[in-house]
Amino acid sequence: MVVTVLMVAEKPSIAQTLADALSPGHKYTTRTGVSPACKVFEYEGDFYGQRAWFKVTSCAGHVYSIDFPPEYNNWDRVDPLTLFGAPTVKMEANPKLRMPKHFQTEAKGCAYLVLWLDCDREGENICYEVMDNAVPYLSSAGGQQQVWRAQFSSLAPVDLKRAMASLGSPNKDMSDSVDARAEMDLKLGCAFTRFQTKYFQGKYGDLDTNLVSYGPCQTPTLWFCVRRSDEINSFQPESYYTIDVAILKAGRDLDLQWDRGQVFDMPIASMFMNLIQDNARAVVTDISQKEDRMARPQALNTVAMLKMASTRLGLGPQQAMHMAERLYLDGYLTYPRTETNTYPKNFDLQGAVRAQAGHHAWGAYSQDLLSRGLAKAREGVDMGDHPPITPVRAASESQLGDAYRLYEMITRHFLATVSADCKFLRTRVNFDINGEGFSLSGRKVIDPGFTAIQRSGEMEDVVIPDFSKGEAVEVKKVSMGSHKTRAPPYLSESDLLSLMEKHGIGTDASMATHINNICERNYVKLADGRRLIPTQLGIALVHGYQMVDNELVIPKVRANMEKNCTLVAEGKADIMPVVQHCLRLFRDKFIYYVANVDLVDQLFETIFKSLEAAGRPLSRCGDCQRYLSVVDRKPVRMFCKTCNRIFKMPQNGQMKLYKELKCPLDNFELVFVSNKVGKSYPICPMCYDDPPFGAREEQGKHWNLDHPIYKKYRPAVMSCIADNCSGTLCLDVDSGPKWQIDCNVCLQQLAIFEDKAHKIKVTSDHCEECSSVLLEVVFSKGKSPLPDGQMEKKACLVCDEVFNAHTVSKTGKNFFRRNPGKGKGKGKGKKGKGKGKGMSEEDKAEQRGRELARQKK
Repeated sequence: MVVTVLMVAEKPSIAQTLADALSPGHKYTTRTGVSPACKVFEYEGDFYGQRAWFKVTSCAGHVYSIDFPPEYNNWDRVDPLTLFGAPTVKMEANPKLRMPKHFQTEAKGCAYLVLWLDCDREGENICYEVMDNAVPYLSSAGGQQQVWRAQFSSLAPVDLKRAMASLGSPNKDMSDSVDARAEMDLKLGCAFTRFQTKYFQGKYGDLDTNLVSYGPCQTPTLWFCVRRSDEINSFQPESYYTIDVAILKAGRDLDLQWDRGQVFDMPIASMFMNLIQDNARAVVTDISQKEDRMARPQALNTVAMLKMASTRLGLGPQQAMHMAERLYLDGYLTYPRTETNTYPKNFDLQGAVRAQAGHHAWGAYSQDLLSRGLAKAREGVDMGDHPPITPVRAASESQLGDAYRLYEMITRHFLATVSADCKFLRTRVNFDINGEGFSLSGRKVIDPGFTAIQRSGEMEDVVIPDFSKGEAVEVKKVSMGSHKTRAPPYLSESDLLSLMEKHGIGTDASMATHINNICERNYVKLADGRRLIPTQLGIALVHGYQMVDNELVIPKVRANMEKNCTLVAEGKADIMPVVQHCLRLFRDKFIYYVANVDLVDQLFETIFKSLEAAGRPLSRCGDCQRYLSVVDRKPVRMFCKTCNRIFKMPQNGQMKLYKELKCPLDNFELVFVSNKVGKSYPICPMCYDDPPFGAREEQGKHWNLDHPIYKKYRPAVMSCIADNCSGTLCLDVDSGPKWQIDCNVCLQQLAIFEDKAHKIKVTSDHCEECSSVLLEVVFSKGKSPLPDGQMEKKACLVCDEVFNAHTVSKTGKNFFRRNPGKGKGKGKGKKGKGKGKGMSEEDKAEQRGRELARQKK
């Protein structure tokens, strides 16, 4: 009997790599699945002694994300305190991908499920998301154990085959630890963020950030940066003095080092200088030589890789992480998320070096390493997750593009870890000048060892002349140097990663994201040398937290949360007590913070402008008839001082008064919004902030077609022609003579009868062929494209040959070119659609939707 085995990887590219590596003779078929993003690769083979038909597919990251039920998502009506006890739901991470249905469909009739998700906590969590959808649909032919887990660290065929031969079981404890962290971060992060965003944006106009966010990892990360900034600002420079001596030997000026280093008292420094200034000779008192060595580096874990990429390549942590993941998915690196920096005993170091033997840049070095024998790698820490980051196969710059820089750094580092230590001879010559000790040091490289391959560690000789004991050497110059102590520099990304690792903030998988978040939130700015300088907002927040409750920012609290999650992952603690303990702790802290937020407010008052000072008068309020002011800095909003109300506004575009017209629903003056791509539309501040037609508009929609403003000034014409857009194309009645039609959701724009039409009107009639609304066009004198010089015509933009020919998409997608009377208003260019003949099921469904919409009208 042939059994069917479903194998699921984390990404589509890994699924294809699996099929290619495990199928006999690399022969497999490919078909589409329910999900548009994930193909299914099929082949026949053996599974534990049985003939099997394998189906290899994937997800695209997490299947689900955690969120609150919809009733908790209204910031204006939900008290943030209630979020600590609110229920949570798992929502499809991307409904368009249809992942649950994809797994349910593919699992039907399968006897076994083999999970090839990434081998870390997040991957384990995705395993259970896949299992929730696939296991109920498995057949009973698989016996007691139907679900298997593959453990692998690279996508090399030999490693994948080894993993297939040693399958285990998924780890529920590791999955639970991810759920625990996700629920804690969601609830306490949302509670603090919602409260302080509404509070501070309701009072200040120049915060220059959309969210005044709090995060249990993000905030301690910011605290490190602010602490260093405080150290710099409070630093008091102190003067110190050195005695600088130069001697002349073999025609060379040589600078000596004073044994005392430096002194902080100028009279004492002057005394030492006077002591030696009268003596013109430096006597050699001792000459010592010692063979020394610089140890080869340890194997590379994630944090070390990110630090090196920032320091040596100028890559931000998140950028470097994305590059490393891409190199892993393409089969050039082992898994890039690991805390381990020592190679396992069974790791094939010889094979990894041999894979580089043909490389044009370091192939010869690799061959020499193999012939001489690999040095034993330094001991490190084995965290039990993945081996260190290691190259899997050789690659060229033409293959990898910009990612080659990171690949080269990692490969050279790997070769350095199995190379010899750098050996050098250190020479020290001691001198006496009237009782004061000085020295001169030299260095000669005996064996460059690993520095020959690792560019940043390259060591050079420091050549000094030969001296003999008792020799008196001429002193050429004596001077007293005056210096000042310097403040420490701002933290670099590398420094910050070290602090986060030391204090247990984030994981190897999330540290880069936390650093990126504090940059995007405008809490820090990235300066030259990839140093992080806190903004006024970042400093004010941290200082405010410290005034209310220092534990909101110090890393100890988050480190304890991470430790508790680790206990869950190790099976030493249950998920519910850990989550409940954390939420109780932070709920109490939240209550205390809200009660004492005026302490934070006092800091903000000294730095930021009030809404009134930051805004400019624009339009009249419909309630009090006083002027509303607009704050142009993000988040863009309007406010009424008299009514003490704030109105959310579109974030991209410039605003001005719209013809002094008023909204017929609430008497607010209309505002005209125009953005960089040329789209413009009027809005009512009240209706935009609190839509009058039921639920708030779906994200990204610019205007509601049912609103009387848009029925008059942006009347609907037809469905949007852009792919995957549910919007409607509407006539911009203000755009003449360069008439245009805009989508109310996406950036799609159509230019119609440019400079030819004097007047365009949207009628109440619909096209019998495609259901689009008919346009009535009056042409300018001498510019009519109609036969016989006709000046007016009412027709369909899609189906009329002349109208269609004078319609052009301004955003790159060609408008549908068609024969008159053929096709549909969506503009896809397929023929014979009039009554449904020859139509695809998708087209028929769309036509039915149009017919229903027409009936409603």
